[in-house]
Amino acid sequence: MDDSTIDAESDTDAEPEAESQPDTDAEPEAESQPDTDAEWMEPADRPILELLESDEDIFEPNQIDDEGICPANYAAYRCREMTKYGLLEKLMPGFYEVSDLGERYLAGDLDPSELEPDG
Repeated sequence: MDDSTIDAESDTDAEPEAESQPDTDAEPEAESQPDTDAEWMEPADRPILELLESDEDIFEPNQIDDEGICPANYAAYRCREMTKYGLLEKLMPGFYEVSDLGERYLAGDLDPSELEPDG
């Protein structure tokens, strides 16, 4: 009886190890999925647009940094990129607001992968 108990325990120990293996394989697949709605977009773009839309004040990249979304230099770069694709309007250097296209995107009525950059 002691021999069968030992065999049963060793089989039981092997099963959890086999079960934990697929979990590690699943993690890299989840990381490879994009967090954006278009190839040209970055994960910070939607939060930037949502912040700019949330208030009627004109926002600048430093305010995006103050909200903790991303550093001001990166926010400025992303604002310029989203302006090229029409999601933001540049009112003056360093000041942006959400365009009609940007509002449609946030409402789910626009696929940004279909947008082309201004030449």
